[in-house]
Amino acid sequence: MSFDDLLDANRRFAETFSLEGFDGIAKAGVALVTCMDSRIDPLGMLGLKPGDAKIFRNPGGRVTEAALEALVLGVYLLNVDRILVIPHTRCAMTSQTEDELHEKISGLAGTNVAWQRFHVIDDQRRTLLGDLEKVRSHPLIGERAEVGGFIYDVDTGLLNEV
Repeated sequence: MSFDDLLDANRRFAETFSLEGFDGIAKAGVALVTCMDSRIDPLGMLGLKPGDAKIFRNPGGRVTEAALEALVLGVYLLNVDRILVIPHTRCAMTSQTEDELHEKISGLAGTNVAWQRFHVIDDQRRTLLGDLEKVRSHPLIGERAEVGGFIYDVDTGLLNEV
């Protein structure tokens, strides 16, 4: 497997690169936790551009310990005062149980992967509400940032507030 196509694209990207010297703060004060799904354009769906927001992506758009770490750093060091948690419709993390994923990945890997947790989501709305509470009740975030939860519709591009 080669990376030549991506490196060629990077060279073209660098020809018009415009963020030289940027300090890395979130210019719009936004941090976003969302899914790694390639149908999601985190900046585009919010009308933002590079440099406006801090983006943390993982399967299911979950508020994990790593996501909380990123949010704390964003709030204290990177100008974040608004946090959005945005899972999406038709997410693969909502379509199978933990056991089903273990069985599928074990079969593909040729080894038992029961030790690997995948954090599947059985009720997306309830899970999102729980994740929002994790952020709002975090002692280092709490009142320092406004927190909102939304579900992104991958078929319409619209955000639905929860």
